[in-house]
Amino acid sequence: MAVKKELLKELQTRREKVLAGGGQDKLDARRKKGLMTARDRLDNLFQPGTFMEFGMHAQHSCHNFGMEKKELPADGVVAGTGYVGDRPVAAYSEDFTVAGGSLGSMHAQKICDIMDFAQQSGMPVVCFNDSGGARIQEGVESLSGYGRVFFRNVYLSGVVPQIAVIAGPCAGGAAYSPALTDFQVMVKDQANMFITGPEVIFAATGQKCTMAEVGSAAAHATISGNIHFVAENDAHAIAIVQKLLSFIPSNNIMDPPHDLSQPLVLSEDPGMDDLVPEDGKNPIDIKAVIGRLVDNADFFEVQMDFAKNIVVGFGRIQGVVVGIIGNQPKFKAGALDIDASDKAARFIRFCNIFNIPLVTLVDTGGFLPGVAQERGGIIRHGAKMLFAYGAATVPKITVILRKAYGGAYLAMCSKDLGADLVFAWPTAEIAVMGAEGAVKILYKREIDKDPSSESSLIADYRAKFASPYQAAGKGIITDVIRPAQTRAMVAMALRNTLSKRETRPPKKHGNIPL
Repeated sequence: MAVKKELLKELQTRREKVLAGGGQDKLDARRKKGLMTARDRLDNLFQPGTFMEFGMHAQHSCHNFGMEKKELPADGVVAGTGYVGDRPVAAYSEDFTVAGGSLGSMHAQKICDIMDFAQQSGMPVVCFNDSGGARIQEGVESLSGYGRVFFRNVYLSGVVPQIAVIAGPCAGGAAYSPALTDFQVMVKDQANMFITGPEVIFAATGQKCTMAEVGSAAAHATISGNIHFVAENDAHAIAIVQKLLSFIPSNNIMDPPHDLSQPLVLSEDPGMDDLVPEDGKNPIDIKAVIGRLVDNADFFEVQMDFAKNIVVGFGRIQGVVVGIIGNQPKFKAGALDIDASDKAARFIRFCNIFNIPLVTLVDTGGFLPGVAQERGGIIRHGAKMLFAYGAATVPKITVILRKAYGGAYLAMCSKDLGADLVFAWPTAEIAVMGAEGAVKILYKREIDKDPSSESSLIADYRAKFASPYQAAGKGIITDVIRPAQTRAMVAMALRNTLSKRETRPPKKHGNIPL
């Protein structure tokens, strides 16, 4: 029997009303400002025609403060699934044109439902945060809604990847849901994120500040380290999400999207030799090394503006997806400090969760000395790196380029921290401390008698106690290789370890020194 025309007309009318969000005028005003609407963001994220909406006709059930007379299309959040790079992805997008995107009980329930579906179906979750916060009219129910969302963030953590895009206001408790995801992308100029803004800070403490200082993308990307990527606009944010998804698996029981159809090429790369400065005191640019190591120089850096003394990100080496961690001697001489340790440890743990092999490039003189570092807890923060590498069971390949001293040598995934294969360039120095400092301690009397002997003692120390051949002779490293051989040797090492299986003692989880 044919569907009655009245029913079809009602369906069409209801759909048009929901699709209009807070009204066509509001949608047009946003687009005129260069901002995408909630639905625009999902339309641009997903492949055309693949979006399946969940809870389109949901409505709030609040009867306080005249809310019973108000209709909130889709209750201020659009949720559903679609395809990104031919893989299903779950997403939700808060609609600022509907009650300021405020979160109430039904709004939260829609988010929870799509997250539950993603967990059960094993697909990543992408969320677009653009909300004025808790819906005041719903009182404790809105707070309960946030609690349910936070619980899902934690429940999904380590099961499916979670990516947050802060595309508008994200204040107070609302900021904690993005903070619980794996990666955060923040849109410059149009977004802000904070627990207490400038007015509250001034009222509570008398301290004056601006939104740029506490809630901007620049502040979070460079100082607090709360976000991983800064986007110029909505379109750029979506492109970042799509690129990120291209490197990671859909869930924790799948392999990353490797391309093992590529033939293994073992030819040398003379250009890598040219990157090594003749003067060992001149810094090497670790990004230049990474550019020659990964396929097509395509390195997707994470948190590029935070803790620049260490570089982390994704790439492919002859088709194998890898997470790369490398000291950057151009900043703080590549020393590890509090922020670098946190940045690296979190990235290592993400890669381990989602079966992404780790490639570590070492050129560090140690942990950064100083009163501020010691009082700030460098012991605790540095231990996070030791814990992260020690706990990781994915393939771990380490290349020591030049300096590898003391605790930092261990923290950068030495063999004793579980590296499967460790290579060293002939320029590598592996020791408890730098030759200059060691000689002054070990040969103080000789130097006091004859200061001119210091340079020869340093050279002798390097040859006897810091040489990569000395470390290779003790089985601490796998082989000493020319820089030109690095890409070939790492590629072969990765292919040889992709089948790695490592079983750990049964436990809930380790107690990382947070």
